[in-house]
Amino acid sequence: STETMKPAEESVFTCISDEHGNRERQETSVRLPLSRKLCYAVGGVPYQMTNIAMGFSLQIFLLDVVQMEAFSVSLILFISHAWDAVTDPVVGYLVSRSSWTHIGRLLPWAVLSMPLAILAYIFLWFIPHNAVSSAFSVPWYLTISCLFETFMSCYSVPYTSLNMFLGGDQQDRDSATAYRMSVEAFAMLMAAVIQGQVLWVYNKDRDQACLIVDQTPDLPHSAALHETRSAFMISALVMSALFFVCCMVLFLGVKEQRGSHMHTTYLNTVKKLIGHVSYQRLVLGFLFSTLAFQMSLGNFTLFCTHVAGLGAQFQYLMLAILVSATISVPVWQMTLVRLGKKTALFIGLPLLIPGLLVLVAMPENFPVCMVMCVLAGSSLAALFLLPWSMLPDVVDEFTVQNPSCKGPEPLFFSCSRFCNKFGGGLSAGISAMTLHFTGYKAGACSLADGVVLAMKLLLAPIPIAFLLVGLVFFCLYPINEVRRKQIQQDLENTR
Repeated sequence: STETMKPAEESVFTCISDEHGNRERQETSVRLPLSRKLCYAVGGVPYQMTNIAMGFSLQIFLLDVVQMEAFSVSLILFISHAWDAVTDPVVGYLVSRSSWTHIGRLLPWAVLSMPLAILAYIFLWFIPHNAVSSAFSVPWYLTISCLFETFMSCYSVPYTSLNMFLGGDQQDRDSATAYRMSVEAFAMLMAAVIQGQVLWVYNKDRDQACLIVDQTPDLPHSAALHETRSAFMISALVMSALFFVCCMVLFLGVKEQRGSHMHTTYLNTVKKLIGHVSYQRLVLGFLFSTLAFQMSLGNFTLFCTHVAGLGAQFQYLMLAILVSATISVPVWQMTLVRLGKKTALFIGLPLLIPGLLVLVAMPENFPVCMVMCVLAGSSLAALFLLPWSMLPDVVDEFTVQNPSCKGPEPLFFSCSRFCNKFGGGLSAGISAMTLHFTGYKAGACSLADGVVLAMKLLLAPIPIAFLLVGLVFFCLYPINEVRRKQIQQDLENTR
């Protein structure tokens, strides 16, 4: 499709008005082809795949394969996640200031950052010869992880914003988002399969190493995990190849449309956004809920390996979670259409609570654990879908209350991603620090009772407390179905 608008320059974050102070709007009647929606959806695969791989495996990789101290791991995970959270709005601002090129303004960011992100991701799973020294390993992995998060922000922020510049109308863009979420759910499942094989190799190596030392509490030498090292590196290479292919599909299959030229008022929009009550409550609810899910899922690998004795079956438990999440996404989509978004959210998120409690109470019962993982996966799908589906309602409300502002979506999404990633950083930091203070020893074949108790607390009671706080903020979220319909009516009246 083609665009007739040819402004001198553009900005993602804009407030516009004509000489009389009236808001300008430009619509296109050209429909968005299915091929472009699919190519756009494929572009979201790299972020989800690497996110799942790091979420499930990076902590145990640093603790038991690199054999770093738990305190050092907590430092690396927290700082890298905090850095990742900060880079999103910064990259969003830089993207908004970029000039138009012959391939667009957003696509060059994604394409140019891709090889750098791939290189950093491979090095993240590489173990240098000097890694036995904490003086070398801590700066190495901290630097590499921060570089990777920076390059991924340079890829994912413009990619997310690209939804606004695909062409077509709002219905087309919503459809493209639905395709993207479905493909991303499949990407999570694919990452689970790949990473599950890696963790199977890790558990096999670990069991063999513990047999060598006659199942004593002594630490097996890191050389005993040679196959595990190779498995992590092969996984990194496979995901890097998929990253490259998906980025090329995005670049070749999506033609970025030119937006409208207007005056950028980024800081003013930020101030208005921070003061927007609906956005405050939605983001805080999302933050605490994300903190709950990431803490439980981030410690699930360690719990299965050291507490439940299900390390060899972990890949099946992880698949149960992600298959359930993939299947549940359309179920929650239908639920929110029939019952409303807020009601669907209060049905879906609390499903995590009984799932976690039963996992802690009956950790060695594999069939029961599988059922609880299915329940947790369905709840994960609710978190994956519902808060993000509520965000456009907040954007519409903001647009109605601030009619001079055009295109605030990227700012809303980048700030929401900031809170999401900050929650992930807090989760990783709290978890690793707790293990450090309870005396966790890297690579140990058996753990002290205090460490086992800490792992149980990190899997269920603490995440449940965070989830309950998040549900309180969602309860205070003011946009119900009646309010949402009123916002849509007000929005139509401004057009």
